[in-house]
Amino acid sequence: MDIHNLTAKDIKKLHIWLRALIQVLYFLFIPSVYTAAFAGVKYIFTQIGAGEKVAMTSFVTVLVVICIYTILFGRFFCGFACAFGTLGDGVHALYVWICKKMKKKPLQIADAWTEKLCYLKYIVLTLISILCFAGVYGKGKGTSPWDVFSMLHAGNFKLGGYLVGLVLLVLILVGMCFEERFFCRNFCPMGAVFSLLPVLPFFALHRDRENCIKGCKACTKKCPSNIGLPEDGSPKIEGDCFQCQKCIDTCPKGNIHTGVKGLRGNEFWFTILRAVILLILLLWLGV
Repeated sequence: MDIHNLTAKDIKKLHIWLRALIQVLYFLFIPSVYTAAFAGVKYIFTQIGAGEKVAMTSFVTVLVVICIYTILFGRFFCGFACAFGTLGDGVHALYVWICKKMKKKPLQIADAWTEKLCYLKYIVLTLISILCFAGVYGKGKGTSPWDVFSMLHAGNFKLGGYLVGLVLLVLILVGMCFEERFFCRNFCPMGAVFSLLPVLPFFALHRDRENCIKGCKACTKKCPSNIGLPEDGSPKIEGDCFQCQKCIDTCPKGNIHTGVKGLRGNEFWFTILRAVILLILLLWLGV
């Protein structure tokens, strides 16, 4: 197949299928990265609260490596490799498909609410950090929805004592139906960590605003985080960009690109390269 003879619509479909393939592979074979990285966050605050030395444990190492990767490549892990993010994409896509088959308009959370809900992830991160610092987080065993998800993914259905976590997971799944990347955008504590990182400008997405069609907001409407990308020359980096690449193909003028001249950001080789680099790092870490 000669990629140069493909239409823009064909290339867009290939981008979608490539991302879906990478997501499924990571979901099936390396689902525990999120849990391992966040375990590193909890360990650090627990040790600090206890006045103990913070050692470079396996969890902390995973956290540090994923954070460095994110600083360099942006939140590619969130958009392509996080099992919880993939679950959200799958649930939302299934809900939209069912609504389409039933010829009903999918229900959505109002924009006025989504603009406020996105700050909850920082509250969740702060609350968990305080509980770890105080040394009482362990007493809340059974309340974590991602622990329940990890157990179910591993085929462990012995959820006795995990009722609260199970209920929270169900509520999150419902939210995933009504809002794309509901958990990632609003409640993910690791998402809060990633959004605060000083992402380098090389592979962050920007847009050539001067060449945009007047009044066009196609990229923002397609974005799961509903963000407007920074203009060329702006030092601003959007911490809530999941690097899902949807905006790049959506832009009718092709104005969206990375900070590297000539690199749009959704080239097949570049997407595969980032996925492979991440895979090599995770295999090296033994995740």
